[in-house]
Formats: sequence, C-alpha cells, structure tokens
Amino acid sequence: MDPISSLVILAGGTSSRMKREALNQEGLSSEQIKQANELSKGLIGVGQNGRPMLDYVLFNAKKAGYTKIYLVIGENGKKFREFYDADHKGIFHGLQILFATQYVPEGRVKPFGTADALLQAVEQYPELNTERYSVCNSDNLYSIKAFEALRNISAPNAFIAYDRDAMQFSEERIARFALAKLDDKGHLLDIIEKPVANEVDAYKDENGKLRVSMNIFTFDGPKMYPFLKNCPVHPERNEKELPTALLNMLQEHPLTVIGIPFSEHVPDLTAKDDIIEMKKYLETHYPVLDWD
Repeated sequence: MDPISSLVILAGGTSSRMKREALNQEGLSSEQIKQANELSKGLIGVGQNGRPMLDYVLFNAKKAGYTKIYLVIGENGKKFREFYDADHKGIFHGLQILFATQYVPEGRVKPFGTADALLQAVEQYPELNTERYSVCNSDNLYSIKAFEALRNISAPNAFIAYDRDAMQFSEERIARFALAKLDDKGHLLDIIEKPVANEVDAYKDENGKLRVSMNIFTFDGPKMYPFLKNCPVHPERNEKELPTALLNMLQEHPLTVIGIPFSEHVPDLTAKDDIIEMKKYLETHYPVLDWD
C-alpha cells in the first residue's frame, strides 16, 4: 500500500481536566493559567516565543511525510485559524491545513467524544472515506518515528502500541490507561479499559510487555466509516469514543488492526501541572524548529 498523506488531528475537546486547579501552581505564570482555562490544549503557548503545543505535533508530522492535515476544532475554534491560516491560504510551513468543525448536538453542552469528532470530519471531507488516513490528538507529542510507522504501515488499520513501562508518568496515571490485548502476531484482540490489578499480567504481549494506546491510529476509511456513524454512547462517560468504534469494526473485520510496538515516552498536556514539564521538554529536545 502507498504511504498515507492525510492526518486528522482531534483538537475540538473542551479540555475539562486542564481547567481544574493545578496541584502545584509553582512556576506557572498568570498567562499560562489563563490560557489553560480558556484555550484548547493544543493552543497553550508552551513553545518558542509562546507558540502553541500543536506546532510541535505538526512539525513531527511533516518530518514523517504527511502533507495534508485535517484539523478538527470546536465551534469557537477561531484561534486555530488565527495560528494556522492567518493569510487564508490554507498552507502552514508547507502543510495543507483543512479545518473540520465538531458541532455540539442539540441538548448537549459539550462535544460528543472522539468518535463523533472523527465522524464529523470524514462527513465534512468525504474523500477520507475513500482512503487510509491517520488520526491523533493535538495535545500528545508523538515522535517522528511513530508517525512514520503509522504512515508507512501496510496493514489496513494500525495503532502505536506503547510499552507501558516506558511511560514517564506517575504510577497512578499509568494505571488508568487502557490495555491493548494483542495476539502473537501483533493483531489487536481487545482493549481493556479498567484492568483489575491482579489480572494485568494476563495482557502482556509475547515480549512480556503491557501495551497501551495513546490515541494515535491509522484507519481504513471505507471500513471505519459505518462504525463511526453507528458508534454507541459510552455508558459512563456519555461520549462516543474511538476505541469503541474500533472494537466494533474489529468484530466484523477481525485481524485487521496491527499494534506497532514502541518503547518511548509521549509528552502530554492533560492538566496544568504538565505545562512546566512540557516547556522544559521542548526547550531541551526542540531548541529550533527547522521546517525546511
């Protein structure tokens, strides 16, 4: 199969955890707190000259070879357009930027989840339903190698199956991650949301690793669309979620999703406490962004 050119970035969420009070506000400026309370996480100015987190996701995506970005934003997402399409030409450092809007259904006060975000994007840009495309979050800094792996995978569907032990998060935070159950050839069999502690070892892969998803996928557009369209609402979170749609697709098309094993940390902006750490990480690992 040809390498993938299209990447859908989900940036329309309400960032409710980011808006909670920080456990430790030491080192956070009043401007950073204001941004965290008011902006989407991908727009928080953690980079050079106050540039947004999303710059770095886009930078790594471009270096991996993606050329077309579908940015899913909320109904009040004009700030994204100011940062990434100020001249109304739809080009940002050589990347074609297309905006999809995740509208909030009548009767709800917040968006309907990640599966709904992707559904609205592929319905606004139907060409995505005729090709393979990749999907990721706007607030996780996935590596160039991870993007390259998903862009060049020959399997119809795939996700990066991260080694849980390589994640540099607190044990409490890591314990909340859903586990991916793979067969001995790397095919996804199941996603276990809340694994019981004494049963965790049963989900280790053939290398003895526990694998987690950080919401970065490649999908076969034609196969995935009906399962996005008919995704049920999660009974606890009251949202339509990508893992649910993926597992439903898997039931009808077994052994079509490959977990690509990776062992590396994924810097993340979930809460205010992550802002300082992200700034330090970017200063160390991305002192200059050479887009050419």
